[in-house]
Amino acid sequence: MSAPHQIIMVRHGQSAANQDQSIYNRIPDYRIPLTQLGVAQAREAGEQIRRQLNGEKVSVYVSPYLRAYQTLEALDLGDLVDRTMEEPRLREQDWANFQNPAEIADQKELRNAYGHFFYRFREGESGSDVFDRVSSFLETLHRHWSRPDYAPNTLLVTHGLTMRLFCMRWFHWSVEYFESLNNPGNAEVRTLVAGNGRYALDVPFEQWIQAHPGTTVMDSPLRF
Repeated sequence: MSAPHQIIMVRHGQSAANQDQSIYNRIPDYRIPLTQLGVAQAREAGEQIRRQLNGEKVSVYVSPYLRAYQTLEALDLGDLVDRTMEEPRLREQDWANFQNPAEIADQKELRNAYGHFFYRFREGESGSDVFDRVSSFLETLHRHWSRPDYAPNTLLVTHGLTMRLFCMRWFHWSVEYFESLNNPGNAEVRTLVAGNGRYALDVPFEQWIQAHPGTTVMDSPLRF
């Protein structure tokens, strides 16, 4: 088997931190669970993914964060799953160990001014750091796809920023185009669908400002 028919990506459902950001200074980010709504969102996403798979097997790669594992559990894909692999390179962007919500809010304002791709959180990562590890993960995927017994579909259970950066790497989007994109909502699904020797994204990411994939810093109105 070569590349899969579909590369399906799903963001985790609503987490407890989406409701109460103060939880970040009590619980490590990777241990924050889903809410009941998050579980329901993931179950609904599972119905969509099962329809997309149409009885075919899928190889699953899941972020090691609790909310990603709980999302995968709620997807309830059953015997459609050929194998499940924990993949740390699909984790959330690292912001800090135990996060101070007020300090993180200040840093988010700085990130909005500086740019999401290059701004590095203190004690954490920049978007470009996540891009680098996603690029490394893609190399692993291509090796896995060369196996003759690989399932005909791939599923990534991950995080919103990671999904955008995976597509940026795959489609060779520019940094400026990445900056124009919003994260998908909780438990939203995006799929790279194979056809005519190429992949296409089934549903585009929403944009908060107009840009196209080839837009560069030279086209930015914020040039100094």
